[in-house]
Amino acid sequence: MRKTVAAVALASAAILALGGHIQPAQAQQSAAQPWMNARLDPERRVALILPQMTRDEKLTLVFGYFATDFPIKRFKAPDGARNGSAGYVPGIPRLGIPAQWQADAGIGVASQPGPARRERTALPSGLATAATWNPQLAFKAGGMVGEEARASGFNVMLAGGVNLIREPRNGRNFEYGGEDPLLAGTMVGAHTAGIQAHHIISTLKHFAVNDQETDRNAGNAVIDPVAARMSDLLAFQIAIEKADPGSIMCAYNRVNGPFACEHPWLLTQVLRSDWGFKGYVMSDWGGTHSTAPAIAAGLDQESGFPFDQRAYFGADFKSALESGAASEKALDQMVARILYAMFRHGLFDHPITDVLGDLPPALRARSTATSQSDAEEAIVLLQNRGAILPLTPAIKRVAVIGGHADKGVLSGGGASSVYQKGGNAVPGLRPQTWPGPVVYYRSSPVEAIRRQAPNAEIVFVDGADPAAAEPAARQADVAIVFATQWAGESFDVSLTLTDNQDALISRVAAANPRTVVVLETGGPVLTPWADKVGAIVAAWYPGSAGGEAIANILYGHVNPSGHLPVTFPRSLDQLPRPSAPAKGDIMYSEGAAVGYKWFDKRNENPAFPFGHGLSYTRFAYSGLTARAAKGTVTATFIVRNVGKRRGKAVPQIYVAGGGWEAPKRLGAFEKVDLAAGQSKRVTLAMDPRLLAMFDATTNSWRIRAGTYRVMLATSSRETLQTVPVTLPAQALKVGWRPGS
Repeated sequence: MRKTVAAVALASAAILALGGHIQPAQAQQSAAQPWMNARLDPERRVALILPQMTRDEKLTLVFGYFATDFPIKRFKAPDGARNGSAGYVPGIPRLGIPAQWQADAGIGVASQPGPARRERTALPSGLATAATWNPQLAFKAGGMVGEEARASGFNVMLAGGVNLIREPRNGRNFEYGGEDPLLAGTMVGAHTAGIQAHHIISTLKHFAVNDQETDRNAGNAVIDPVAARMSDLLAFQIAIEKADPGSIMCAYNRVNGPFACEHPWLLTQVLRSDWGFKGYVMSDWGGTHSTAPAIAAGLDQESGFPFDQRAYFGADFKSALESGAASEKALDQMVARILYAMFRHGLFDHPITDVLGDLPPALRARSTATSQSDAEEAIVLLQNRGAILPLTPAIKRVAVIGGHADKGVLSGGGASSVYQKGGNAVPGLRPQTWPGPVVYYRSSPVEAIRRQAPNAEIVFVDGADPAAAEPAARQADVAIVFATQWAGESFDVSLTLTDNQDALISRVAAANPRTVVVLETGGPVLTPWADKVGAIVAAWYPGSAGGEAIANILYGHVNPSGHLPVTFPRSLDQLPRPSAPAKGDIMYSEGAAVGYKWFDKRNENPAFPFGHGLSYTRFAYSGLTARAAKGTVTATFIVRNVGKRRGKAVPQIYVAGGGWEAPKRLGAFEKVDLAAGQSKRVTLAMDPRLLAMFDATTNSWRIRAGTYRVMLATSSRETLQTVPVTLPAQALKVGWRPGS
């Protein structure tokens, strides 16, 4: 009783000190439950509520359930869970603590396979959003997910895949943000912040060095810790700074021995001591392997039981507390972190009230428009020989070949699967079970092309037989081949297109040199036919309105502005590990030289370089200057649209010097929208960590004194101007962040 009276007095004093004015009903609630006062900071609210909780109530918050019946494990989802979703943590009504309703959210509000599928809007893949190089659009796309999540009854979204693409065959690359830490951290951070703007917790995942699906539950990522700091971990660090996520999801894999979800260096030293992260760490579903070691390492919440072998943070935790193997202090710390995130991101103050079976038409229309805008900016024009694109009204006969383009557009498989209104456009494809089903969204490129060219004859051929596609291609003014490659969680892929599609493209191109290839893939693929075709378009997995977005690009109603977030290799022998992903130890001998940095270091010429992307207009760049000031480098230049139509440029600043892991690093970028003839002076400041090496001895970032080269470029291999800049020696704290 004394604690309660004291807490009420403290809360009342805090309200008066803030000059607050509260209504009688609010005052009554604040008196009874002072932690419900939204004017107090999250730490104070945690301090008020935690002493009121029983041990069993605290244990409730650290143990999460799968929210869908799982007959294989004889598991029935608990009452209160959102059926067909990923996770559920019960609330504590007597204290006003809301339940945590969790859904996968890589591209939208996902559902588990089965009868309880929610029909929601799918964004393009995460890698596609990264290809926009537009953080403002990524934030808006995240906002779409957050808005639909609230309408669907969810307040914790399992989104924000920020793992770098070290292994281009990784089946989950489509969920992630590319191969560069600045680009991935910036884009995924913006997307996550957009979700959380709707008073929802979103995760960043999968922490850390989770770069392949082969042996994903036991594989050991072997990497020098300094190299990890300058690559995979830097991507997470930047994303955390951009997003302020409520939670971090630790990964399945091991890192230099220990499992990521019981890794003291990752979860305590790096995440909390070095970076100052205040939220909580949840495990991936099945990623918890112990009780006491996981708690000591810094794991706060076991997620998705019964995916783990035991209820490590359930009955086992309670037994450990009773035996003294685990401490009440540790439990309090874990619960405090969870409650902090819930207070910080509005779960108490903006509770979920409505759970809609279907979305209101206005919301669905807004979401579809956002998805289409994202897809249009994500599409990368890789090649355009002879200016074959954009297509014009003069083209009277178009042959569209392959890729189920008459039905819809492909999406990735696994936990991120979003089911669109109207169902699967191409049902029955294998696999039908996890990580399937293979889903095509009902946005037919063929139908969208017909709307773009109502006076043209559009002929569709399924492409199953390359020889049968030849006559249609030969008789057409232009042939468009849709090449697809399905990827998903729990398996890795080949970089060679499946189902004999390379042969199909070659046969079509031989019959008609005016051939356009549209790639719907989860990441880079080999393009041995590139010299035979006129144009190549990377459409990725383009989401709910992907067919319309592709047609708008092909016909020039939208000017392509996507740029590659990942390198397309010319051959497998250019990769750090030419062989397919293997089990056991994965030796990351390339260290921090990920993606384009590896290609630069080895002087390998890729098929299409990181940062590359063409437009239907032309941009000219001039006047590059660089200066060192306020602890970093600032570059200024002028970009002008010298073509005849509006377009969006993506100027990129690379910097060389400092004895780094590779010849140069991406230091800054911006997307610039320009009307024909318009110019803009652009000034970009570089994150000083990108000018530094990490020093393990002092646990800090250190910039060497000397002369550096600042490069203005349109890709990692297309440098336009270079200027020198001289930097003094400088040291930055391990937890340095912009504005600190």
